[in-house]
Amino acid sequence: MFFIKKIIVPETHRALLFKDEQFNDVLMPGVHKFKDLKNQIRVSLIDISETLEQGVSVDVLKLLKLHADKLTEHVQAWETSEHEVGLIYQDNVLREVKAPAQKGAYWTGFADIEIRKVDISEDFKLDKTLARVILAAKEPLLKNSAVNAVVTSTVNERHVGFLEVDGEQYSQLDAGIHAWWRFNRNLKIKQLDCRLQNMEVNGQDILTKDRVGLRVNLSATWQVKDAKRVSEELADHADFLYRELQLALRTIVSTQTLDELLADKNKLNSQIMEIVIAKVAEYGIELKNLGARDIVLPGEMKAILTQVVEAEKVAEANLIRRREETQATRSLHNTAKVMEGNPVLLRLKELEVLEKITSQINTLNVYGGLDGVMNDMVSIPNKLSKN
Repeated sequence: MFFIKKIIVPETHRALLFKDEQFNDVLMPGVHKFKDLKNQIRVSLIDISETLEQGVSVDVLKLLKLHADKLTEHVQAWETSEHEVGLIYQDNVLREVKAPAQKGAYWTGFADIEIRKVDISEDFKLDKTLARVILAAKEPLLKNSAVNAVVTSTVNERHVGFLEVDGEQYSQLDAGIHAWWRFNRNLKIKQLDCRLQNMEVNGQDILTKDRVGLRVNLSATWQVKDAKRVSEELADHADFLYRELQLALRTIVSTQTLDELLADKNKLNSQIMEIVIAKVAEYGIELKNLGARDIVLPGEMKAILTQVVEAEKVAEANLIRRREETQATRSLHNTAKVMEGNPVLLRLKELEVLEKITSQINTLNVYGGLDGVMNDMVSIPNKLSKN
């Protein structure tokens, strides 16, 4: 006795037909009828509409190896070598990136899937077109696979980039977007800013030659001139420049007295500049300008200097006052000598004094007329007449 087993395969599915648990065939969409004795037939339905995301199961891959003649028509297998990257395209649109030394398969018939392989054994840089597609990926499948597959770097204008591969400097990068396959290599990208930059060396506590402690703040303007040399020779070029400025500042300040430093700050700047500019130039750095912004003294030293300055100003003021008094005395002496031999000039001086006195009086009573004003109001003995 037997009965008919009816199997319906939807349009988005495929069915694996097993008889006595042995793979027999692949059933296409439609209605299939089989005579089934003793319930010997089993069918496994597989949804192939999401084959790009899910691929083919491990069980199907095993069957593909054993029954390639029956499954090759329905399953598209792929495999990448140790030095290959797989690019999965669906309907000519990049959908996923596969790593080296991987294998898998997709169901065919529902979508047009193409696997393109890229040899990365020597040339592991992505061309700009592919890099833009991967960097602009929005779909989760491509975006997630690209994160683990690609190293990207954007070198800004007036910057220079350097690519290191397995600890060795590999190439110099110009401004723009760069991308590489990260597989089988340890990649590191470093950028150097070649624009004009400023550096502050603040709060340096230093003893002068005469054992006065002070704090100096230094400002420097610099620029990377030879980016390749800087990259090869210096682990941290900014830290290197900072240390050289710091050491030069300490060297110069410790060999000068406080008075010498305060007398000419420009001399301090030029001496530091002379030391540092030669050292950093050897490593591709150009020191453009340098200046000590502030020289800060301790509190007790400020008070002493304030007193010194105050005493100096008082002495200057006294000197100026004495000079003025001497000049005034000398002027009076000269005037007296002139008047001594000239009665008319003496009389004019008397009248000038009279004018100044009367200008301060509101009411003036005059007796004896003009002659009384001229002769009686102010009378100075004529010493010349007594001789």
